[in-house]
Amino acid sequence: MSASSPHRLSRRHFLASAAAGVSLCHPALALDGSTEIDAPVSASVRHNISSFRSLQWQPYFSDLKKGAILVDMTSRALHFWSADEVTYKLYPTSVPLTDELTRRGRTEIIRKVVGPSWSPTENMKKRNPEWPDYVPPGPENPLGTHALYLSWQYYRIHGTHDTRKIGRRSSSGCVGLYNEHIAELFSLANVGTPVLLI
Repeated sequence: MSASSPHRLSRRHFLASAAAGVSLCHPALALDGSTEIDAPVSASVRHNISSFRSLQWQPYFSDLKKGAILVDMTSRALHFWSADEVTYKLYPTSVPLTDELTRRGRTEIIRKVVGPSWSPTENMKKRNPEWPDYVPPGPENPLGTHALYLSWQYYRIHGTHDTRKIGRRSSSGCVGLYNEHIAELFSLANVGTPVLLI
């Protein structure tokens, strides 16, 4: 088949066609203002940020005595540095849906849970009365396989079984990671590890 044949696609033509097709597809499902229950994605959730860069810890933390976690809401990335400065990890994340739901500043990990359960907050239930009062650990749980609880009530860094949420603004305040990434971070971070959200 010749290169000019209409049935043969060059790599460039294929990628351009695929990109055009993706932009015409129905957007992936995410949560209606939260990372808890699936609902159609609004126009504000359609962009997936996938380009981010490594950072140095020094502009953000005075030391690494307990390791450190930096969550960059703009690039939708989580950075982890180990206390011995040997390990640095960079993970793509989901972030809060709106600025009103976004909390920035310093906190720390106060609890680590494998197989977390989930219950919506009172405000979530007011907005979404059809949501269940409790979801046990498992594949239907919106917190995924692991959760790092922060000192701010209701805020967590957790996994998600819905991988379409990663790289998007799709939560009610939490930071979500792929389940394999939260499992790795869970093994690296400790209770007391400082967390900075910017």
